[in-house]
Amino acid sequence: MLVLPAELTHEHAAACCRMLEQGLRNDPSRAVVADAGALAHFDSSALAVLLDCRREALALGKTFAVKGLPPRLRVLAGLYGVAELLPVAA
Repeated sequence: MLVLPAELTHEHAAACCRMLEQGLRNDPSRAVVADAGALAHFDSSALAVLLDCRREALALGKTFAVKGLPPRLRVLAGLYGVAELLPVAA
């Protein structure tokens, strides 16, 4: 499972992407779950990070889902028209 930090804004996005991409490559699982439950302070960059993580997972032949997405970020994903790209983990 990939775990997002408590704070994910524009200034943290690039470093977070690198961390998550490394985690993706090192995880032998075919089903990737990103845990967003710790996210407390974020902006739209959090969506960009999640979408980048999804793209990397799919490129590696893995599935991608999100656990614990904060309601405010789910609403933002809906406004941007990308909510369906971030399925809720079972």
